[in-house]
Parts: sequence; C-alpha cells; structure tokens
Amino acid sequence: MAYIIGVDIGTSGTKTVLFDESGKVIASKTIEYPMYQPKNGYAEQDPADWANASLNTIKAVVSESGVSKDDVKGIGLSGQMHGLVMLDKDNEVIRNSIIWCDQRTAKEVGEMNAKLGERKLIEITANPALTGWTAAKILWVKNNEPQNYERCRHILLPKDYIRFILTGEYATEVSDASGMQLLDVPNRCWSDEILDTLEIDKSLLGKVYESCEVTGTLTKKAAELTGLNEGTIVVGGAGDNAAAAIGTGVVEDGKAFTTIGTSGVVFAHTSNISIDALGRVHTCCAAVPDTWHVMGVTQGAGLSLKWFRDNFCQSEKDVAKLMSVDEYYLMDKEAETVEVGSNRLLYLPYLMGERTPHLDPDARGVFFGLSAMHTKKDMLRAVMEGVSYSLRDCVEVFREMKININDMMACGGGGSSPLWRSMLSDLYGCPVKTLESKEGPALGVALLAAVGAGIYSCVPEACKAVIKINKTQQPNADRALKYEEYYQLYREIYPALKDKFEKLSSL
Repeated sequence: MAYIIGVDIGTSGTKTVLFDESGKVIASKTIEYPMYQPKNGYAEQDPADWANASLNTIKAVVSESGVSKDDVKGIGLSGQMHGLVMLDKDNEVIRNSIIWCDQRTAKEVGEMNAKLGERKLIEITANPALTGWTAAKILWVKNNEPQNYERCRHILLPKDYIRFILTGEYATEVSDASGMQLLDVPNRCWSDEILDTLEIDKSLLGKVYESCEVTGTLTKKAAELTGLNEGTIVVGGAGDNAAAAIGTGVVEDGKAFTTIGTSGVVFAHTSNISIDALGRVHTCCAAVPDTWHVMGVTQGAGLSLKWFRDNFCQSEKDVAKLMSVDEYYLMDKEAETVEVGSNRLLYLPYLMGERTPHLDPDARGVFFGLSAMHTKKDMLRAVMEGVSYSLRDCVEVFREMKININDMMACGGGGSSPLWRSMLSDLYGCPVKTLESKEGPALGVALLAAVGAGIYSCVPEACKAVIKINKTQQPNADRALKYEEYYQLYREIYPALKDKFEKLSSL
C-alpha cells in the first residue's frame, strides 16, 4: 500500500494528515500558533512557527501511524494565501510574514492602480489591486522598511517557505502564485510588465510549477527531522481554496463548491480562462494543469448566523447544553418551522461590508420588512436565507461569465446544515452534495502528491478514485419558485441603499 501526506499551513495552525492511496485517513496531527497584530489593521505571523508545526506534525503522523517511511511516496503542501515571506542571502527570515488579512497597504494599492491602471491589472492578473494580496505588501516593505527590502534575496508564500525548509528549493505553483498579483494568470507565468513597472526584481521570485509537478525532494536534514526518507518528493501543492477544490472533486467544468464558514465562498472550475472586467470575483489558475477557477466571496456568511446566535439565542445555547447537542442544530430546527420567505422578511448579510458582487466596504447588514408580527424564528430563517441569496449573487456573476454550474458541493460548518443545503439547492437550481471526507485542503494536496508520485495518472483520475459522496440535496421546484421572487426583490435592496451606506459611514 502506498501512502501520501497532505500538509495544510493555515492561519490558526498547521494540520498534517497521512492518507493511504484510497484517501483513507491513517493519522492526523494539528499544531496551533499565534497571530500578531502590532497595530490596528496589521496581521503578522512568524514563519518559524509554521516550520516547527510542519516538521513536527509530519513526524507525528509518521511515527503514530506505524507506516514504514519507505511506503510514504510524496508530500503535498496547502496553505493560507497571499502572505509575504522575505529571506536574506543566508536564507534567514528578515521580518515576520505580513499575512492575508493584513490591511495596511491602501496607499500601495493606489500606487499599483496609478502605475498600471485598473484595467491593465485585471487583464494581466485577472483581479483588481487588493490590499490583502502580496504585491501590495512587497511595495509596503519597499516604501516603509527600505533596509529590509535591501536585504531581501528571496520572496516566498507561506506554504512555499515550508517547501524551502523541506527541499531547499525556491519554488511556487500557479494557484498560490495567482494570489500574489505578480502572475500573468492567463499565461501561467510571472508578468514581466508588472514586475518591471513596480520595480520588483524577478530573481526574488521562485520558479513556477503546475500544482501536481514535483518541485523538489526532502533534504537529508528534513528527512531526519520528519522521520521520512531523504529524496521523498514534494509536489507544487495549492493555495487553500484551490486545494479544497481538489479535495472535493471540483476538477471538471460544471462543478463547484460552496463553503459557509465565517465568510462564504463559491468556487467553480473552468477549462477556459474567464475574467470579470468589473473585478467582482477572483479568477486564478486552478490546481488542475491548464485550467482556472473563479471564486466569489460573501464576507458575512457564517458570521451572520454566529452574530445572531451570540446576541439573540441564549435560550438555545442553554437547552443545547442540557441536551448535549449543538446549538446550531436547534436553531436549524426552529428555522425549519418558518415558511420560505420568512414571512416577508429579508436580510442583507453585509455585517463586514461586501466583496461579491458589490465590492463595498461601507455596506452594512439590514433586516428589510421587519414588523410587529415577526418573531425570533422569522429573523433566524431570514438570516440563513439572506446568506443564501448573497451566495446566489456569486453564481449569477459566474453565469454572466459563461460559467454554468450543475453540480455543487457544500463544505464548512454551514454545509453541515440540511436546511441551508436545501436553500442553496433551490436557489442554485442544482443538486447540493456533501462528502464522506471532511479533510478538504489536506486531502486535495495529498492527491496532488499521489499524481506526482505516479500513483494516479492525472488529477481527475485521482479524484474519481478517492472522492465519495455522502448526501445529496435535490432542488424542490415549488420552493425554488418562491425563493426566486424573494431573491429578485433582495437584489433591488442594495442599489436602493448604496448611497445611504456611504452617508452612514461618514457620520
């Protein structure tokens, strides 16, 4: 039996999972670490924490499993995207990594737009200039810490720093590199035009691979630290969402997944490059060679339900504790007793502004149609429906881009709710499925490693062999018609309030 390892370098911790070639979990280990916020809006982590967590979790799953290191055929890496890791000439980390959620770079985003133009940026990188992405972070260091920039000899993403620790190679792969805003996304290579215009030396960047390609092998030192064989292959891997797509089998046209975590993501595969000229959704290279993915984001998805729970559902929390069940289970049951449309109550889930389709940091949450007849249960269902409408907005942008979806996977905490899955199925007009495996990104990059090791011939073959469906929610025609009426009204509310949101933000 052959075995493969998936390492997921996340924001709260690193999770490493050892799988057999059929995708069965043999051993799993997670090590957490802190995030630092030296100023308001800043977010940083120490790459040494990622390295220690990665090496020790790999060592743990190998030793705890009893699997022979000779049978471990490869390692795949996934991780948080957009983080900036800078190394000096001695390969020492120069400063803490500025990570994905850091928002210090508004001035640098303006600089990118001024030098390149918004249209050119979208044309080359498939996305508008964004504060959280890597290029703006590089410019921030250049503008604010010139001594650190002068020392820099290598720029890596978080998971690619772990690759360097394991293999000694400076490399990345197309899906994660797409989130740096330095990659020519249609052509899957570094953009000389952007690098030259922003005056970033191309030699600082690693070699770009496809996600299932072998990028290096374990050094003698890394082998000793992990308990694996020197020479064990490490493949390109993928950014976290691209890795989750592999782990959910979203590797063919027509397939997509919806994740309802704190934010909500709708992610669709496409064989043809498709870019939204308005920048409402992200387009990046997919982890399947020579394909792409599009991704829409709802800022306040699971966050909206958590906000409602924390402020209005103390009795559900108390009862759930007595019954030894999850409070969200009880909230689901309460919302199920309310008809579609929540008795003419609509909710806009813009608690943290919005990204898709409005790109408006000033947007705020709204209950529309609230009357004296409404109860907590109506409001609860309206919150779930409002998040579902917002996720449907993402799908509508995809349809404008000629990307159609007929097969949807549901992931994240919200995906475990049968009620939420039924809402999504009715609004998307297609089946919504869940998977037997909950490993997502770790499984995805392990499958990429299996392809790199020759266990499977290609990524779709690996997914077909390993990914297993658990439950399928079919759309209901009658409910779908009712939802459609409310959804069309929902779409009219934001444009009517846009100017008012802006006024509110200036009070």
